[in-house]
Amino acid sequence: MSYCLRLRGLTGRFFRVNWKAAGMSIGCVGCKDGSGFEQPFSMAFQPIVNLKTGKVFAQEALVRGKGGEGAGTVLSAVTEVNRYAFDQACRVRAIELAHGLNILDGEELLSINIMPNAIYEPRACIRQTLIAAERTGLPPDRIIFEFTESEKLKVDHLRGILRAYREIGFKTAIDDFGAGFSGLLLLAEMQPDIVKLDMGLIRGIDSDPVKQTMLQHISTMLNDLGVMTVCEGVETLEELEVIRRFGISLIQGYLVARPSFETMQQPVIQAAMAA
Repeated sequence: MSYCLRLRGLTGRFFRVNWKAAGMSIGCVGCKDGSGFEQPFSMAFQPIVNLKTGKVFAQEALVRGKGGEGAGTVLSAVTEVNRYAFDQACRVRAIELAHGLNILDGEELLSINIMPNAIYEPRACIRQTLIAAERTGLPPDRIIFEFTESEKLKVDHLRGILRAYREIGFKTAIDDFGAGFSGLLLLAEMQPDIVKLDMGLIRGIDSDPVKQTMLQHISTMLNDLGVMTVCEGVETLEELEVIRRFGISLIQGYLVARPSFETMQQPVIQAAMAA
């Protein structure tokens, strides 16, 4: 049995990940290769846009029903028993669907939401993701794993997950920052590559001086930490004007593109850049 994966980075250079050398066991308790979640589902994609370059920075994969129904129709079937299988199946489905939509033809990254509490042992539980990445030719450094702070997490467990993922080459992001349990403490402990600010901070920010002050100082702090800032839920040109005033260039929201079921649509960037 081979214990190696041959993967390619952004430079085009191939490298290998050895299961045993990297400490990746072939399985762990609960590892069922993505089986065990019977609810059919698919993905929609919503771009994160870089206003400085005028290009798509990343495509976020969002769970949808098999016919494009809302995420709730799928998430309602997730239980403590099958959440590991669901988490694994989501990763593989996102990678395979993105590959089929030719994401590798551009430079954008693929962002996948994960459930840290569904990960038993990070190096064992990443096996199916790496196999899917190798099969489709998607290098680890083109994949972002998002986790939300709205889920109560064991800090030591999450730290171990992120450490293992960084060593493999994945990027990590805190999603919905500011809306969850841990806030700044989680940021200090995890030191992710990206922080996605919750849309509640962005909504109506053009008419809210308190939110403006908060965004200004949060963006400055993240910049000092070397963490990229993404503003979620941007819907109006007025909100965008405030965001740009503070030097933030990565945005996501209906202003540039809505989630698109099983497709990757081109966002409306020109109007946003001209704001």
